[in-house]
Amino acid sequence: MKRLFFLFFIFFKIGLFTLGGGYAMLPLIEAEIVTKRGWINKKEFLDLTAMAQAAPGILAVNMAVFCGYKLCGFWGSVASALGAALPSFGIILAIALFFHNFRQNPTAARIFAGIRPAVVALIAVPVFTLWRSAGLSWKSAWVPALCALAVWKGRFSPAYIVLLAGLGGWLFCRREGQ
Repeated sequence: MKRLFFLFFIFFKIGLFTLGGGYAMLPLIEAEIVTKRGWINKKEFLDLTAMAQAAPGILAVNMAVFCGYKLCGFWGSVASALGAALPSFGIILAIALFFHNFRQNPTAARIFAGIRPAVVALIAVPVFTLWRSAGLSWKSAWVPALCALAVWKGRFSPAYIVLLAGLGGWLFCRREGQ
């Protein structure tokens, strides 16, 4: 029971103090679960991240569910998911209740304009961290670049990109005998 509360608290704290969504949360989750506590190793974390990205739903909640399940089973996944989701839910609820009061406020607009570049940086950091952890080289940089272009310019659904990438990985590993 104590560990379930601890999982809830870790993910609540991460959810409360992270701007930028799931990708911005990844380095904080890794710092808490892998580096600080040693509950999951880097390879397991990378595998859980890949599964969380491929599963339908919100990346941060998926990651919380997978980490919680790995550590404490079903109730661990529930505690972690609630911890990750409740801060966002509360903040969005508060904004929805009071948004009409500051929607046209120039100070609020400037604050949001200042937050945007920081959020981009918070999302970029886990991309490079995951890149390094996966052992990828610059020779394989064309794969994510091509996928990003297909979604951005080609208007392909990310779901199709994930399915094609999974099929390609399976075929590649099968051909290589892994």
